[in-house]
Amino acid sequence: MTDTQTPQRSLLHALALPAAAIVFLLLAVAWLAGAFDSKIAPGLNDASVPAPADLYTVAHQPQPVYEAVPASVEAKQATLISSRIMARIDAIKVRAGDRVKQGDLLIVLEQSDLQSKVRQAQEQIKAVTARLTEARQNLARAEQLQSQGLLAAADLDRARANADALSAELSGAEQGLNEAQTALTYAQIRAPIDGLVVDRFAEPGDTATPGTRLLSVYNPNSLRVEAQVREQLALALTPDQPLTVELPSLNKTLEARLEERVPAADPGSRSFLIKARLTDASQLQPGMYARLQVPAGSAETLMIPRTYLVQFGQLDLVWVWTDGQAYRRFVKPGRIDGEQIEVLAGLAAGDQLMPPPHNEH
Repeated sequence: MTDTQTPQRSLLHALALPAAAIVFLLLAVAWLAGAFDSKIAPGLNDASVPAPADLYTVAHQPQPVYEAVPASVEAKQATLISSRIMARIDAIKVRAGDRVKQGDLLIVLEQSDLQSKVRQAQEQIKAVTARLTEARQNLARAEQLQSQGLLAAADLDRARANADALSAELSGAEQGLNEAQTALTYAQIRAPIDGLVVDRFAEPGDTATPGTRLLSVYNPNSLRVEAQVREQLALALTPDQPLTVELPSLNKTLEARLEERVPAADPGSRSFLIKARLTDASQLQPGMYARLQVPAGSAETLMIPRTYLVQFGQLDLVWVWTDGQAYRRFVKPGRIDGEQIEVLAGLAAGDQLMPPPHNEH
């Protein structure tokens, strides 16, 4: 072996290992990419099957179209509870989430001042009553003396005027007692409706002032859906029309009836406020997001029976019968309507479908 051949062989050995590694990597990448797997050409896949007896011909079908309108769940019967007088809060009997009945005691205000006014009015009535009794007795004596000619007519008139004035004063004192007793009832705030306490905005020790909210209560049986619907769709709705409501957070679909359409459009959005009552309001709470499905006419769609559709992994396919051959064709399904399913792509009107073989289910 010559000295020139030895470096050449060393160089060949040095290059052989990287070359083999590169070839191995290329083969591995090709294998991972599926180069050595049998492939199905895009489009149709031929299958040798006998002609089926129950072919289904695909045709356009008129289907109602709905427009999903963002909506919210609201309570028809809801109230903010406040005080009619200024007083310190002694106790609040409920918290958020409590159920209450109409007439239940919710808040107790300080009553000492109001009770004092009631007692003052009662004492005033007693004093006026005593004076009136005396005045009537004096009037009776004056009338007797006048009849005997022993009393001047002016004295009789003064006695009669005094009795009448005290009678009017007694009537005013009785009205003052009624007013004081009514104000005393304002110190106990009771539930105006049956419902659920949403939130409380005050605590014992706070001062309640007229008009300041203290509690929020709503009737859970009066929940409905409210949505702003564009005028073209809103004007086509009729009273008591059935509608569909979707609750994404609960993954539920509920039925509703159109209850009210506010007879004035929003000039900014050109939409009408639609209110629909729910047939089943269980598990719902005010403020929840909903989608109101509003009818928006109809459209021609391709609908096929769900039994003709087969899922192949994450793909959907049907068997199409053409020229005496059955082909698998991938399709894009849409919405489901009972036992029918919409096909958005992959089929055309006039295509004939056959039920999938049992091994395809």
